Formats: sequence, C-alpha cells, structure tokens
Amino acid sequence: MEERNLLADRFEAHRGHLRGVAYRMLGSRAEAEDAVQEAWLRIDRAGSNGVDNLGGWMTTILARICLDMLRARKARHEEAMAPSAAEVLAGVHDDPLGERELADSVGTAMLVVLQALEPAERIAFVLRDLFDLPFEEIAPIVGRSNDATRQLASRARRRVRGLPRNDTAAADRGVVDAFLAASRDGDFNALLAVLDPQIVAHCDAAAVKLGGPRQMSGSAAVAKAFLGRAQAARPILLDGRVGVAVAPQGRLLLLLDVAIRDGRIAAMEIIGDPARMADFTLALLPEQER
Repeated sequence: MEERNLLADRFEAHRGHLRGVAYRMLGSRAEAEDAVQEAWLRIDRAGSNGVDNLGGWMTTILARICLDMLRARKARHEEAMAPSAAEVLAGVHDDPLGERELADSVGTAMLVVLQALEPAERIAFVLRDLFDLPFEEIAPIVGRSNDATRQLASRARRRVRGLPRNDTAAADRGVVDAFLAASRDGDFNALLAVLDPQIVAHCDAAAVKLGGPRQMSGSAAVAKAFLGRAQAARPILLDGRVGVAVAPQGRLLLLLDVAIRDGRIAAMEIIGDPARMADFTLALLPEQER
C-alpha cells in the first residue's frame, strides 16, 4: 500500500504535464482529463518497478491512449462537439472547465492546425516539437521505426509551419489583425476603415445555418455583421494566404477566406462546410509558432 501511495503521489506531481500533453494531442479538455485518468488506471495496474524515467514512462502510456482515441475519432468521422450557433454568434460560451483559457494558452491557431494532421502525425509532432521527446521513445508509440518516425514528425512540421505564398503576408496580417481587433472591440469606424467600401461577403450554406446572411454588400453591412464578434477568431494561413479561423475553444467552426487589396479587405467568403474546410491546407503564420 505504501508503494502504491508513493506512485499515486508521483503521478499527481506529473498530472499537470500529462494534462498539457493530452490537451495538445486531443484538443479537448474533457477528453484530455479522460485520457489522464485512463493513464493512471494503467499505471496503477502495472506498477513502477524497474522504471528509471517515471515521467517519460507515464507520458508514453498517455500518448498511446491518446493515439487510440484519435484513431477511434477518425474512424467515426467525428470531432469534439462544437459550440452552438447561438454561442458563436454571441461570442460568449458556457465554459465551466476554462477550456477557452486553456485553448488560448496553447494557441488557438495551433489547435486548429493540429486537427488537420493524421493521428500518428499529431502524436509525433506534439511529442517531438512541443515536448522534445527523443524519436527513440516516440517510435514505439506510433509503431514505426526511428527513421520513419523522424519522417512522420518532419512531414507534420511542414504541414503545421507553412510558408506564405507571397511577399505581402506581413501587410495582409496587419489588415486581418486590425479587422479582428475592431470587431472584438465593437469599433464600427475602425471596421469601416479596414473594409473596402465595395466589399462583398458570401456565406456558404453551413455558415448561413449559423445565422449569417447569404450575402452582404458594402462596408457598412459587413461592419455591422461583425460588430462585437470575432472573439474566437484568429489569423491563419489558408493555402498559403492570410485568412481567419473561427475556432471556439480551439475547435474549428468557420474559415474566412479574404481578399486584400490596397490595404483593405475587398472580398470575403465565410465557409462552414466541413468538407470544404478540409480542402484547405491550414498552417501557422511564422509568429504563431510555439
């Protein structure tokens, strides 16, 4: 009993780290808590006799659980439940577990991009690039050789850290940042300043179901629609162009594909169809890397 209590104490000392690993892998605090609890059950059954690196051993057990959960999710073609339309439109979410704060601490754009990775890619990237585990420890988790695991992580890294397609990315990022800041602050005049007077914004059918109009024409109409919104929106690269991901609690709900001309947003397509969003290559802007 004393040995078990000691193991439980050491597990509790590692719980915060394990929760952070699981959250980055799964993108859901509830699922991360479930994974950590399952890890404890397996650790408790196995005992720690002969284990030299207790933290690494616990992380390995947890990672295998997360990989199984990601594969099961992919097989079901399901993602974690997204917030309702009313929550998104209001920009306020019932968040008793503090998941919004946790998503912000990890990086909402990072979570969105990680969702696009295959399960083994996600595990390899998180363990190597975010937690610096050696490939020798990651390889048995994903069931690959060391070299194959290295290639897996490299492929994931290239997908996560995309490169802008043009030289205007920095300026475009400034326009998008100004648009999102004005939207969040409810600053109508600032919104007008960053929108082309003749802007046209289109919503696909899925975005319309969330309460958006099919089409908005003119800067005043678009500014009114976004006033006080964008709380869950972050800049992101869409096929190498600067765009916007709307991702409450890190879960992708909408993409805003924008066209920028002469320092203003001249056109916008608001996309909510999961199949269409999956067609985009999503990547972090350089300054979003963690």
